[in-house]
Amino acid sequence: MVTINVNKFKCGYCGACVSVCPAGALELVETWIEVNELCTSCGICAKICPVGAIEVKK
Repeated sequence: MVTINVNKFKCGYCGACVSVCPAGALELVETWIEVNELCTSCGICAKICPVGAIEVKK
């Protein structure tokens, strides 16, 4: 199973990942990013993150 993890200490909460997610699975909530059940683990969010705060784990 593949999971998407957001490092809350590295994340700058810019919202870049939210805007590129094709499934609409990411949400900017106050000062963190939430990944919901719509996530297909495509990894686009990890590729676009300017600070490398998103990791795709297998």
